[in-house]
Amino acid sequence: MDLFEYAHQNKIREEAPLASRIRPQTLNEFMGQKHILSKGSHLYRLIQADKLSSVIFYGPSGTGKTTLARVIANTTSADFKQINATVAGKKDMVEIVEEAKVKRGAYGKKTILFVDEIHRFNKAQQDYLLPFVEDGTVILIGATTENPYFEVNSALISRSTIYELKPLEPEDIKAIIIRALSDKERGLGMYHAVIDDDALEFLGDFAGGDARTALNAIELAVLTTEPTAFESGTEIRNESVKNAEGRDSVIRLTSEVIEQCVQRKNIRYDKDGDNHYDTISAFIKSMRGSDPDAAIYYLAKMLYAGEDVNFIARRIMICAAEDVGCADPRALQLAVAAQQAVHVIGMPEARIILAEAVLYVCGAPKSNSAIMAIDSALETVRTTDIRTVPPHLQDSHYGGAAKIGRGIGYQYAHDYPEHYVKQQYLPDELTDSVFYEPGDLGYEKTMKERLNRLKNRDD
Repeated sequence: MDLFEYAHQNKIREEAPLASRIRPQTLNEFMGQKHILSKGSHLYRLIQADKLSSVIFYGPSGTGKTTLARVIANTTSADFKQINATVAGKKDMVEIVEEAKVKRGAYGKKTILFVDEIHRFNKAQQDYLLPFVEDGTVILIGATTENPYFEVNSALISRSTIYELKPLEPEDIKAIIIRALSDKERGLGMYHAVIDDDALEFLGDFAGGDARTALNAIELAVLTTEPTAFESGTEIRNESVKNAEGRDSVIRLTSEVIEQCVQRKNIRYDKDGDNHYDTISAFIKSMRGSDPDAAIYYLAKMLYAGEDVNFIARRIMICAAEDVGCADPRALQLAVAAQQAVHVIGMPEARIILAEAVLYVCGAPKSNSAIMAIDSALETVRTTDIRTVPPHLQDSHYGGAAKIGRGIGYQYAHDYPEHYVKQQYLPDELTDSVFYEPGDLGYEKTMKERLNRLKNRDD
Protein backbone atom coordinates (compact mmCIF):
# COMPACT_ATOMS: atom_id res chain seq x y z
CA MET A 1 0.00 0.00 0.00
CA ASP A 2 1.54 3.34 -1.07
CA LEU A 3 1.28 6.64 0.81
CA PHE A 4 -1.70 7.86 -1.19
CA GLU A 5 -3.63 4.63 -0.69
CA TYR A 6 -2.83 4.77 3.05
CA ALA A 7 -4.13 8.34 3.26
CA HIS A 8 -7.23 7.36 1.30
CA GLN A 9 -8.01 4.48 3.67
CA ASN A 10 -7.54 6.73 6.69
CA LYS A 11 -9.92 9.27 5.17
CA ILE A 12 -12.55 6.56 4.63
CA ARG A 13 -12.21 5.42 8.24
CA GLU A 14 -12.53 8.98 9.55
CA GLU A 15 -15.65 9.69 7.50
CA ALA A 16 -17.27 6.28 8.02
CA PRO A 17 -20.59 6.12 9.91
CA LEU A 18 -20.37 5.82 13.67
CA ALA A 19 -21.56 2.20 13.56
CA SER A 20 -18.52 1.34 11.44
CA ARG A 21 -15.97 3.42 13.38
CA ILE A 22 -16.99 2.14 16.80
CA ARG A 23 -16.83 -1.56 15.89
CA PRO A 24 -15.10 -3.56 18.65
CA GLN A 25 -11.51 -4.46 17.89
CA THR A 26 -11.13 -7.24 20.47
CA LEU A 27 -13.25 -9.93 22.08
CA ASN A 28 -13.23 -7.98 25.34
CA GLU A 29 -14.92 -5.03 23.61
CA PHE A 30 -17.59 -7.22 21.97
CA MET A 31 -21.05 -6.79 23.49
CA GLY A 32 -23.78 -9.41 23.75
CA GLN A 33 -23.96 -13.00 22.43
CA LYS A 34 -22.94 -14.44 25.80
CA HIS A 35 -24.52 -17.75 24.78
CA ILE A 36 -21.67 -18.33 22.32
CA LEU A 37 -18.96 -15.86 23.39
CA SER A 38 -18.77 -15.99 27.17
CA LYS A 39 -15.24 -16.40 28.46
CA GLY A 40 -14.35 -20.06 28.37
CA SER A 41 -16.92 -20.91 25.69
CA HIS A 42 -15.84 -23.08 22.77
CA LEU A 43 -15.93 -20.26 20.20
CA TYR A 44 -14.16 -17.83 22.56
CA ARG A 45 -11.32 -20.28 23.13
CA LEU A 46 -11.00 -21.06 19.42
CA ILE A 47 -10.65 -17.38 18.55
CA GLN A 48 -8.21 -16.65 21.38
CA ALA A 49 -6.07 -19.64 20.46
CA ASP A 50 -6.24 -18.80 16.73
CA LYS A 51 -7.57 -22.31 16.01
CA LEU A 52 -10.80 -21.37 14.28
CA SER A 53 -12.21 -23.76 11.68
CA SER A 54 -14.90 -22.88 9.13
CA VAL A 55 -17.97 -21.24 10.68
CA ILE A 56 -21.20 -19.55 9.60
CA PHE A 57 -22.64 -16.72 11.67
CA TYR A 58 -26.40 -16.48 11.35
CA GLY A 59 -28.67 -13.82 12.83
CA PRO A 60 -30.57 -10.55 12.32
CA SER A 61 -28.95 -7.32 11.17
CA GLY A 62 -27.00 -5.38 13.75
CA THR A 63 -26.21 -8.32 16.03
CA GLY A 64 -22.47 -8.36 15.35
CA LYS A 65 -21.81 -10.90 12.59
CA THR A 66 -19.45 -8.70 10.57
CA THR A 67 -18.03 -7.20 13.75
CA LEU A 68 -17.16 -10.64 15.07
CA ALA A 69 -15.45 -11.45 11.80
CA ARG A 70 -13.38 -8.28 12.11
CA VAL A 71 -12.47 -9.19 15.70
CA ILE A 72 -11.22 -12.53 14.38
CA ALA A 73 -9.23 -10.67 11.72
CA ASN A 74 -7.54 -8.62 14.44
CA THR A 75 -6.85 -11.72 16.54
CA THR A 76 -5.64 -14.26 14.00
CA SER A 77 -2.18 -14.66 12.51
CA ALA A 78 -3.79 -15.92 9.31
CA ASP A 79 -4.17 -13.81 6.20
CA PHE A 80 -7.69 -12.34 6.34
CA LYS A 81 -9.67 -11.71 3.18
CA GLN A 82 -13.16 -10.21 3.01
CA ILE A 83 -15.69 -10.17 0.18
CA ASN A 84 -19.38 -9.38 -0.03
CA ALA A 85 -21.49 -11.90 -1.92
CA THR A 86 -23.74 -9.14 -3.30
CA VAL A 87 -20.91 -7.77 -5.48
CA ALA A 88 -18.20 -10.45 -5.58
CA GLY A 89 -18.06 -13.17 -8.22
CA LYS A 90 -16.14 -16.34 -8.99
CA LYS A 91 -13.18 -14.34 -10.31
CA ASP A 92 -12.69 -12.74 -6.88
CA MET A 93 -12.77 -16.14 -5.19
CA VAL A 94 -10.32 -17.63 -7.72
CA GLU A 95 -7.79 -14.87 -6.97
CA ILE A 96 -8.13 -15.36 -3.21
CA VAL A 97 -7.84 -19.15 -3.47
CA GLU A 98 -4.75 -18.99 -5.71
CA GLU A 99 -3.09 -16.53 -3.33
CA ALA A 100 -4.05 -18.75 -0.38
CA LYS A 101 -2.42 -21.76 -2.05
CA VAL A 102 0.85 -19.85 -2.50
CA LYS A 103 0.94 -18.56 1.08
CA ARG A 104 0.09 -21.97 2.46
CA GLY A 105 2.71 -23.77 0.39
CA ALA A 106 5.51 -21.22 0.61
CA TYR A 107 5.07 -19.85 4.12
CA GLY A 108 2.68 -22.24 5.90
CA LYS A 109 0.33 -19.30 6.43
CA LYS A 110 -3.42 -19.91 6.71
CA THR A 111 -6.05 -17.80 4.91
CA ILE A 112 -9.41 -16.87 6.39
CA LEU A 113 -12.05 -15.90 3.84
CA PHE A 114 -14.94 -13.90 5.22
CA VAL A 115 -17.98 -13.95 2.91
CA ASP A 116 -20.60 -11.45 4.02
CA GLU A 117 -24.18 -12.19 2.87
CA ILE A 118 -23.05 -15.67 1.86
CA HIS A 119 -26.65 -16.66 1.07
CA ARG A 120 -26.43 -14.35 -1.97
CA PHE A 121 -23.98 -16.72 -3.65
CA ASN A 122 -25.66 -19.08 -6.09
CA LYS A 123 -25.15 -22.84 -5.95
CA ALA A 124 -22.26 -22.82 -8.45
CA GLN A 125 -20.40 -20.13 -6.49
CA GLN A 126 -20.86 -22.01 -3.23
CA ASP A 127 -19.80 -25.28 -4.89
CA TYR A 128 -16.57 -23.65 -6.08
CA LEU A 129 -15.51 -22.96 -2.50
CA LEU A 130 -16.29 -26.46 -1.25
CA PRO A 131 -13.03 -28.33 -2.12
CA PHE A 132 -10.86 -25.50 -0.80
CA VAL A 133 -12.79 -25.38 2.48
CA GLU A 134 -12.55 -29.15 2.72
CA ASP A 135 -8.78 -29.35 2.19
CA GLY A 136 -8.05 -26.32 4.39
CA THR A 137 -6.82 -24.00 1.65
CA VAL A 138 -9.19 -21.41 3.12
CA ILE A 139 -11.00 -21.22 6.43
CA LEU A 140 -14.48 -19.94 5.65
CA ILE A 141 -16.39 -17.46 7.76
CA GLY A 142 -19.85 -16.90 6.33
CA ALA A 143 -22.34 -14.32 7.58
CA THR A 144 -26.03 -14.40 6.74
CA THR A 145 -29.34 -13.01 7.93
CA GLU A 146 -31.11 -16.01 6.38
CA ASN A 147 -31.39 -19.48 7.82
CA PRO A 148 -28.25 -21.19 6.45
CA TYR A 149 -29.94 -24.60 6.47
CA PHE A 150 -32.19 -23.26 3.70
CA GLU A 151 -29.85 -20.87 1.89
CA VAL A 152 -26.38 -22.47 2.05
CA ASN A 153 -25.36 -25.71 0.34
CA SER A 154 -25.65 -28.70 2.63
CA ALA A 155 -22.08 -29.69 1.74
CA LEU A 156 -20.74 -26.38 3.06
CA ILE A 157 -23.02 -26.62 6.09
CA SER A 158 -21.65 -30.07 6.95
CA ARG A 159 -18.09 -28.69 6.91
CA SER A 160 -18.87 -25.64 9.04
CA THR A 161 -20.07 -24.91 12.54
CA ILE A 162 -23.24 -22.81 12.69
CA TYR A 163 -23.43 -20.10 15.35
CA GLU A 164 -26.71 -18.23 15.75
CA LEU A 165 -26.41 -14.63 16.91
CA LYS A 166 -29.43 -13.25 18.69
CA PRO A 167 -30.82 -9.70 18.94
CA LEU A 168 -28.88 -7.73 21.52
CA GLU A 169 -30.43 -7.12 24.92
CA PRO A 170 -31.43 -3.53 25.78
CA GLU A 171 -28.63 -3.43 28.38
CA ASP A 172 -26.09 -4.30 25.67
CA ILE A 173 -27.48 -1.59 23.40
CA LYS A 174 -27.27 0.99 26.19
CA ALA A 175 -23.68 0.02 26.95
CA ILE A 176 -22.77 0.42 23.27
CA ILE A 177 -24.40 3.88 23.21
CA ILE A 178 -22.47 5.01 26.29
CA ARG A 179 -19.22 3.76 24.81
CA ALA A 180 -19.92 5.58 21.55
CA LEU A 181 -20.62 8.83 23.40
CA SER A 182 -17.47 8.45 25.51
CA ASP A 183 -14.91 7.29 22.95
CA LYS A 184 -12.94 10.33 21.71
CA GLU A 185 -10.92 8.44 19.11
CA ARG A 186 -13.50 6.33 17.26
CA GLY A 187 -16.76 7.58 18.73
CA LEU A 188 -18.43 10.89 19.56
CA GLY A 189 -16.50 11.75 22.72
CA MET A 190 -15.10 14.99 21.25
CA TYR A 191 -18.66 16.40 21.10
CA HIS A 192 -19.16 16.11 24.88
CA ALA A 193 -22.69 14.79 24.53
CA VAL A 194 -24.75 13.43 27.42
CA ILE A 195 -27.93 11.42 27.20
CA ASP A 196 -30.81 11.50 29.65
CA ASP A 197 -31.64 8.24 31.37
CA ASP A 198 -35.15 8.03 29.94
CA ALA A 199 -33.82 8.71 26.42
CA LEU A 200 -31.22 5.98 26.90
CA GLU A 201 -33.90 3.53 28.06
CA PHE A 202 -36.11 4.42 25.11
CA LEU A 203 -33.32 3.97 22.57
CA GLY A 204 -32.28 0.67 24.17
CA ASP A 205 -35.81 -0.65 23.56
CA PHE A 206 -36.38 1.10 20.24
CA ALA A 207 -33.31 -0.48 18.63
CA GLY A 208 -34.97 -3.89 18.76
CA GLY A 209 -31.67 -5.64 19.40
CA ASP A 210 -29.96 -3.92 16.43
CA ALA A 211 -26.87 -1.95 17.54
CA ARG A 212 -26.57 -0.24 14.15
CA THR A 213 -30.06 1.28 14.51
CA ALA A 214 -29.16 2.75 17.90
CA LEU A 215 -25.80 4.10 16.76
CA ASN A 216 -27.27 5.72 13.64
CA ALA A 217 -29.84 7.49 15.82
CA ILE A 218 -27.23 8.68 18.30
CA GLU A 219 -24.95 9.97 15.55
CA LEU A 220 -27.79 11.91 13.94
CA ALA A 221 -28.86 13.30 17.32
CA VAL A 222 -25.36 14.50 18.24
CA LEU A 223 -24.62 16.06 14.85
CA THR A 224 -27.93 17.95 14.67
CA THR A 225 -28.32 19.16 18.27
CA GLU A 226 -27.01 22.52 19.45
CA PRO A 227 -25.02 22.61 22.72
CA THR A 228 -26.76 23.96 25.80
CA ALA A 229 -25.52 25.15 29.17
CA PHE A 230 -24.36 22.32 31.39
CA GLU A 231 -25.85 22.53 34.85
CA SER A 232 -23.66 21.30 37.68
CA GLY A 233 -25.31 18.58 39.72
CA THR A 234 -27.41 17.34 36.80
CA GLU A 235 -29.56 14.30 37.57
CA ILE A 236 -28.34 12.43 34.50
CA ARG A 237 -26.94 9.26 36.04
CA ASN A 238 -25.43 7.33 33.14
CA GLU A 239 -21.70 7.39 32.53
CA SER A 240 -21.83 9.77 29.59
CA VAL A 241 -22.15 12.66 32.06
CA LYS A 242 -18.49 12.21 32.99
CA ASN A 243 -17.52 13.74 29.65
CA ALA A 244 -19.33 16.96 30.53
CA GLU A 245 -17.96 17.66 34.00
CA GLY A 246 -16.19 20.99 34.15
CA ARG A 247 -17.66 22.20 30.85
CA ASP A 248 -19.82 25.26 30.25
CA SER A 249 -21.98 23.63 27.56
CA VAL A 250 -22.83 20.17 26.30
CA ILE A 251 -25.00 18.50 23.69
CA ARG A 252 -27.85 17.11 25.75
CA LEU A 253 -29.79 14.23 24.22
CA THR A 254 -33.27 14.25 25.70
CA SER A 255 -36.21 12.03 24.89
CA GLU A 256 -37.58 14.78 22.64
CA VAL A 257 -34.31 14.93 20.67
CA ILE A 258 -34.20 11.16 20.21
CA GLU A 259 -37.88 11.07 19.19
CA GLN A 260 -37.19 13.56 16.42
CA CYS A 261 -34.22 11.55 15.16
CA VAL A 262 -36.01 8.21 15.04
CA GLN A 263 -39.42 9.66 14.11
CA ARG A 264 -41.09 7.71 16.85
CA LYS A 265 -42.80 8.80 20.04
CA ASN A 266 -41.33 7.68 23.36
CA ILE A 267 -44.31 6.43 25.36
CA ARG A 268 -44.22 5.90 29.10
CA TYR A 269 -43.80 2.18 29.59
CA ASP A 270 -41.32 0.90 32.13
CA LYS A 271 -41.04 -2.86 31.75
CA ASP A 272 -40.18 -3.26 35.41
CA GLY A 273 -42.47 -0.60 36.86
CA ASP A 274 -46.05 0.55 37.27
CA ASN A 275 -46.67 1.27 33.57
CA HIS A 276 -45.88 -2.32 32.68
CA TYR A 277 -48.10 -3.84 35.34
CA ASP A 278 -50.91 -1.33 34.88
CA THR A 279 -51.00 -1.87 31.12
CA ILE A 280 -50.97 -5.66 31.26
CA SER A 281 -53.65 -5.52 33.96
CA ALA A 282 -55.86 -3.33 31.78
CA PHE A 283 -55.16 -5.61 28.81
CA ILE A 284 -56.34 -8.73 30.62
CA LYS A 285 -59.37 -7.04 32.16
CA SER A 286 -60.40 -5.72 28.76
CA MET A 287 -60.31 -9.23 27.28
CA ARG A 288 -62.21 -10.57 30.29
CA GLY A 289 -64.72 -7.76 29.88
CA SER A 290 -65.25 -8.54 26.16
CA ASP A 291 -64.06 -5.09 24.97
CA PRO A 292 -62.09 -5.72 21.78
CA ASP A 293 -61.31 -2.03 21.17
CA ALA A 294 -59.70 -1.57 24.58
CA ALA A 295 -57.86 -4.88 24.40
CA ILE A 296 -56.42 -4.07 20.96
CA TYR A 297 -55.36 -0.61 22.18
CA TYR A 298 -53.41 -2.05 25.12
CA LEU A 299 -51.91 -4.69 22.84
CA ALA A 300 -50.74 -1.95 20.47
CA LYS A 301 -49.31 0.05 23.37
CA MET A 302 -47.27 -2.91 24.57
CA LEU A 303 -46.03 -3.76 21.08
CA TYR A 304 -45.08 -0.15 20.38
CA ALA A 305 -43.13 0.00 23.64
CA GLY A 306 -41.18 -3.13 22.72
CA GLU A 307 -42.80 -5.57 25.12
CA ASP A 308 -41.74 -9.20 24.65
CA VAL A 309 -44.30 -10.78 22.31
CA ASN A 310 -43.89 -14.12 24.05
CA PHE A 311 -44.89 -12.51 27.34
CA ILE A 312 -48.03 -11.10 25.72
CA ALA A 313 -48.86 -14.48 24.17
CA ARG A 314 -48.58 -16.16 27.57
CA ARG A 315 -51.02 -13.68 29.09
CA ILE A 316 -53.53 -14.38 26.30
CA MET A 317 -53.26 -18.13 26.97
CA ILE A 318 -53.90 -17.58 30.67
CA CYS A 319 -56.94 -15.39 29.93
CA ALA A 320 -58.31 -17.97 27.50
CA ALA A 321 -58.13 -20.65 30.19
CA GLU A 322 -59.16 -18.56 33.19
CA ASP A 323 -61.87 -16.32 31.72
CA VAL A 324 -63.22 -18.24 28.72
CA GLY A 325 -62.64 -21.80 29.79
CA CYS A 326 -65.16 -24.42 28.73
CA ALA A 327 -67.56 -21.79 27.41
CA ASP A 328 -65.39 -21.94 24.27
CA PRO A 329 -62.50 -24.44 24.48
CA ARG A 330 -61.28 -23.25 21.07
CA ALA A 331 -60.07 -20.00 22.68
CA LEU A 332 -57.25 -21.80 24.46
CA GLN A 333 -56.41 -23.77 21.32
CA LEU A 334 -56.15 -20.55 19.33
CA ALA A 335 -54.11 -18.84 22.07
CA VAL A 336 -51.63 -21.74 22.19
CA ALA A 337 -51.37 -21.77 18.39
CA ALA A 338 -50.76 -18.00 18.48
CA GLN A 339 -47.98 -18.41 21.03
CA GLN A 340 -46.27 -21.03 18.88
CA ALA A 341 -46.65 -18.94 15.72
CA VAL A 342 -45.33 -15.80 17.42
CA HIS A 343 -42.29 -17.70 18.67
CA VAL A 344 -41.47 -18.90 15.16
CA ILE A 345 -42.32 -15.76 13.18
CA GLY A 346 -41.51 -12.79 15.41
CA MET A 347 -42.29 -9.15 14.74
CA PRO A 348 -43.67 -7.36 12.81
CA GLU A 349 -45.97 -10.15 11.55
CA ALA A 350 -46.52 -11.38 15.13
CA ARG A 351 -48.73 -8.35 15.74
CA ILE A 352 -51.39 -9.84 13.42
CA ILE A 353 -51.29 -13.23 15.14
CA LEU A 354 -51.60 -11.68 18.59
CA ALA A 355 -54.44 -9.42 17.44
CA GLU A 356 -56.39 -12.40 16.10
CA ALA A 357 -56.03 -14.26 19.40
CA VAL A 358 -57.00 -11.19 21.42
CA LEU A 359 -60.10 -10.52 19.34
CA TYR A 360 -61.21 -14.14 19.59
CA VAL A 361 -60.84 -14.18 23.37
CA CYS A 362 -62.74 -10.88 23.59
CA GLY A 363 -65.63 -12.20 21.49
CA ALA A 364 -65.83 -15.61 23.13
CA PRO A 365 -68.46 -16.42 25.79
CA LYS A 366 -66.96 -16.21 29.26
CA SER A 367 -66.75 -18.64 32.15
CA ASN A 368 -64.48 -18.87 35.15
CA SER A 369 -65.88 -22.27 36.21
CA ALA A 370 -62.59 -24.06 35.50
CA ILE A 371 -60.53 -21.91 37.85
CA MET A 372 -63.26 -22.01 40.50
CA ALA A 373 -63.35 -25.81 40.25
CA ILE A 374 -59.61 -26.38 40.54
CA ASP A 375 -59.15 -23.82 43.32
CA SER A 376 -62.01 -25.36 45.30
CA ALA A 377 -60.57 -28.83 44.84
CA LEU A 378 -57.08 -27.66 45.85
CA GLU A 379 -58.49 -26.11 49.01
CA THR A 380 -60.24 -29.38 49.85
CA VAL A 381 -57.02 -31.32 49.28
CA ARG A 382 -55.15 -28.87 51.50
CA THR A 383 -57.64 -28.94 54.41
CA THR A 384 -59.09 -32.48 54.31
CA ASP A 385 -57.24 -35.66 55.20
CA ILE A 386 -58.40 -38.17 52.59
CA ARG A 387 -56.15 -41.20 52.48
CA THR A 388 -57.92 -43.72 50.28
CA VAL A 389 -59.41 -44.09 46.82
CA PRO A 390 -62.70 -46.05 46.66
CA PRO A 391 -61.77 -49.76 46.38
CA HIS A 392 -63.61 -50.32 43.08
CA LEU A 393 -61.53 -47.52 41.46
CA GLN A 394 -58.20 -48.83 42.68
CA ASP A 395 -55.68 -50.34 40.29
CA SER A 396 -56.29 -54.01 39.59
CA HIS A 397 -53.77 -54.60 36.81
CA TYR A 398 -51.51 -56.93 38.75
CA GLY A 399 -51.76 -60.42 40.11
CA GLY A 400 -53.44 -60.74 43.47
CA ALA A 401 -55.22 -57.37 43.32
CA ALA A 402 -58.67 -58.98 43.40
CA LYS A 403 -57.73 -61.00 46.47
CA ILE A 404 -57.37 -57.81 48.48
CA GLY A 405 -60.52 -56.21 47.06
CA ARG A 406 -58.95 -53.84 44.56
CA GLY A 407 -61.06 -53.01 41.51
CA ILE A 408 -63.94 -55.29 42.51
CA GLY A 409 -67.32 -53.85 41.54
CA TYR A 410 -66.00 -51.31 39.02
CA GLN A 411 -68.46 -50.63 36.21
CA TYR A 412 -66.90 -49.90 32.80
CA ALA A 413 -68.68 -46.78 31.50
CA HIS A 414 -68.41 -47.76 27.84
CA ASP A 415 -70.59 -50.80 28.46
CA TYR A 416 -73.62 -48.62 29.24
CA PRO A 417 -75.96 -46.33 27.24
CA GLU A 418 -74.33 -42.98 26.37
CA HIS A 419 -71.13 -44.41 27.87
CA TYR A 420 -72.29 -43.42 31.32
CA VAL A 421 -73.12 -45.34 34.47
CA LYS A 422 -73.87 -44.08 37.95
CA GLN A 423 -71.27 -45.12 40.48
CA GLN A 424 -69.21 -43.50 43.22
CA TYR A 425 -66.03 -41.79 42.06
CA LEU A 426 -65.23 -39.41 44.93
CA PRO A 427 -63.80 -40.74 48.21
CA ASP A 428 -66.35 -41.67 50.87
CA GLU A 429 -65.68 -38.48 52.83
CA LEU A 430 -66.50 -36.30 49.82
CA THR A 431 -69.46 -38.03 48.19
CA ASP A 432 -71.67 -34.93 48.34
CA SER A 433 -68.96 -32.46 47.26
CA VAL A 434 -69.43 -30.30 44.16
CA PHE A 435 -66.38 -28.61 42.65
CA TYR A 436 -67.41 -27.89 39.08
CA GLU A 437 -70.48 -25.77 38.47
CA PRO A 438 -70.87 -25.22 34.71
CA GLY A 439 -71.99 -21.83 33.46
CA ASP A 440 -74.86 -21.06 31.11
CA LEU A 441 -72.92 -19.65 28.14
CA GLY A 442 -71.48 -21.16 25.00
CA TYR A 443 -70.38 -24.77 24.90
CA GLU A 444 -70.46 -24.92 28.69
CA LYS A 445 -74.24 -24.61 28.56
CA THR A 446 -74.30 -27.77 26.44
CA MET A 447 -71.98 -29.49 28.92
CA LYS A 448 -74.16 -28.44 31.83
CA GLU A 449 -77.31 -29.77 30.19
CA ARG A 450 -75.67 -33.10 29.38
CA LEU A 451 -74.15 -33.58 32.83
CA ASN A 452 -77.46 -32.71 34.55
CA ARG A 453 -79.37 -35.09 32.29
CA LEU A 454 -76.97 -37.94 32.99
CA LYS A 455 -76.95 -37.28 36.71
CA ASN A 456 -80.75 -37.32 36.89
CA ARG A 457 -81.20 -40.26 34.57
CA ASP A 458 -83.11 -43.28 35.87
CA ASP A 459 -80.96 -46.33 35.17
